[in-house]
Amino acid sequence: MKSAQAPQKDGPRINHEIRAREVQLIDAEGRNRGVVEAAEAQQSADEAGLDLVEIVPTAEPPVCKILDYGKFRFLEQKKAAEARKKQKIVEIKEIKLRPGIDEHDYGVKMKSVRRFFDEGDKVKVTLRFRGREMAHQELGYKLLDRVRAETLPFAKVETEPLMEGRQMVMVLAPK
Repeated sequence: MKSAQAPQKDGPRINHEIRAREVQLIDAEGRNRGVVEAAEAQQSADEAGLDLVEIVPTAEPPVCKILDYGKFRFLEQKKAAEARKKQKIVEIKEIKLRPGIDEHDYGVKMKSVRRFFDEGDKVKVTLRFRGREMAHQELGYKLLDRVRAETLPFAKVETEPLMEGRQMVMVLAPK
């Protein structure tokens, strides 16, 4: 039977968790103190009333800094939250057309497409065929080519027009 492994702690190692014999030490003021023994670095941190935190564990020797770990974690969480807030989730908006669409209706749909691109979203243009319209798929290709030509200045074709059952689909993405 295997013995249970110690749970993997997320975040950097601190104080006595640092396993390296020697570390590259940066003191509380941000000055580089060079390579020192880990025990000596821990003693310096204890004297300052702060924590010894392993900043770059992959370096040889690992880079450690004397700082307040609670404050360090708070600032890291704040940075991560700020990065999540700035992230834009790209949505796919769908516009449905018919082969015999009227000119005014087409204009309204194109205005919506333009708005979606301004918001940074992708647009899926779906052209649905009903009944005998299936015999005239070339009308669908012409309509989707017209959409492509009108959106060319501000969008690129991500998926070329292709038939999926009784509908033709094309995906456009903002440039």
